[in-house]
Amino acid sequence: MSTLWTQGQLFSQQDPIFPDQVTTNSVVQNIVYASGTVGAIFVVAGLLLVSLGGVRRVNVFDAVIQKLLGFFIGFAVYFLIGFAIWNWQYYVAFEVANPYWQSIADWWLGGALANDLAQNVDPEAGMGAALNNQQIFIFFLACFAGIINILIHFGCEERIKPSAYYVISVVTAIVSSVLSWLTWGSVGPLTNLGYHDFFGSGFVYVFAGAVGVYLTRRVGKRAGMYRSHPRFGDYRNYNLGLAAIGVVVIFAGLPMVIVSCGFFFDPGALFVSVTMSDTSIGVALNNYALAWAGGALTGAVIAYRTKSYIYTLLGPLAGYLSGAPAFDVYKPWQMFLVALFAPVVAYLFYEWTQRREHDEHKLGPLFLAAGSYGIIMVGLVQWGTPRSGYFGVESGPFAFQHAEINVLWQLLGLAVAVAMGFVTAAVLSFILERTSGLRVSEEVEVSGFDRHYWDVVHDVEPQTNPAAVAPGDGDGASAGVESTIRDVGKVGK
Repeated sequence: MSTLWTQGQLFSQQDPIFPDQVTTNSVVQNIVYASGTVGAIFVVAGLLLVSLGGVRRVNVFDAVIQKLLGFFIGFAVYFLIGFAIWNWQYYVAFEVANPYWQSIADWWLGGALANDLAQNVDPEAGMGAALNNQQIFIFFLACFAGIINILIHFGCEERIKPSAYYVISVVTAIVSSVLSWLTWGSVGPLTNLGYHDFFGSGFVYVFAGAVGVYLTRRVGKRAGMYRSHPRFGDYRNYNLGLAAIGVVVIFAGLPMVIVSCGFFFDPGALFVSVTMSDTSIGVALNNYALAWAGGALTGAVIAYRTKSYIYTLLGPLAGYLSGAPAFDVYKPWQMFLVALFAPVVAYLFYEWTQRREHDEHKLGPLFLAAGSYGIIMVGLVQWGTPRSGYFGVESGPFAFQHAEINVLWQLLGLAVAVAMGFVTAAVLSFILERTSGLRVSEEVEVSGFDRHYWDVVHDVEPQTNPAAVAPGDGDGASAGVESTIRDVGKVGK
């Protein structure tokens, strides 16, 4: 024991080989990025609550589990190759030899820089060698690769085959990584030209919306959604209160994520947006808060006028999505005004789709409508704002803030995100429909995923007059005394 204690003392007294990698400043930055990762996990929890509250009782467990497994599939794929793809832009900007291959060699799951200890790597060795900041960023961005898959599942939940969804989750994690290289950062092919997207709304939200909406059309409507089903009547949500709480959890988690969408430079801890535009943490967070407030207020007005509860939930989220691309560059009063009109955009899109019985209630009005509105508005409101390049680079094609925001680049970036989403979904749907299948059978859908896949039968409240239980109880059980009594008290097996 004394020998081990002596060796421990000697080791603790030795300086790291490269002390610049493990300074107090680098640790503080790591804590900031780690808090963003925690915030992203809160968002996951919020999304799962929204799903839990919004599906039929007979699907509550499977809807959450499918999303959670899809999250971890995207999460793992991003660790495997996604971060290396996103990092292409910086390897090109800093003129690393064979940049695309070298980034993969350094940052795939088995790559040298992905696995080495920070204190053992010379930070001056080249792009990507500042490990303390880069390694923690993998975890942060991997969370959003998983979140994309959760969002996609909202468009086809309660009718897509789990096996099909898991295949889709693998592919979309790779495609969204390529899209993030194109559209999120400051020196990518589109971002270096002037396309502006602070939060990654294009590669996260618009892309997920395009994939999910296309899949909705392929899997079709849910039983009982627009007209009563002969076996269980009308479609009924499990608990909308849980969905509302989920929205609040998302609101609580995202501020920590926003602080992580930037870099810290000398002097001190100068916060510069990931887009390389001038900003500050305070302004970005205040914009975030006002985006939710503006959307919530207009959403509430629409909800009361139409007597439709859904706009109380869509409103604040639409406001958030209208500002996500521009929290770094808007003035707070601008953000509030932009957010006030976002629920109107979502309302117009949603009502148009519902008249056509398009069984999708989140991705279209929020991500395709409000998300696109937000990407376009920053091009109009902040046209001419300097951005792009990289901090400290004074000349050349990647000089700091050499480009400007304009609506034409915003339209191009938006078109790329939508197109990549639709094409990805179209190709996968074509293949899956001809192989494993895309949609479950009507029997599985009616009886419930929980019963079919997990042998779980949920408790139901006993009825005082069982004979009066109409086929519209929404729980998938046949009406009548026997079915009601049989299910009471059976939570699972």
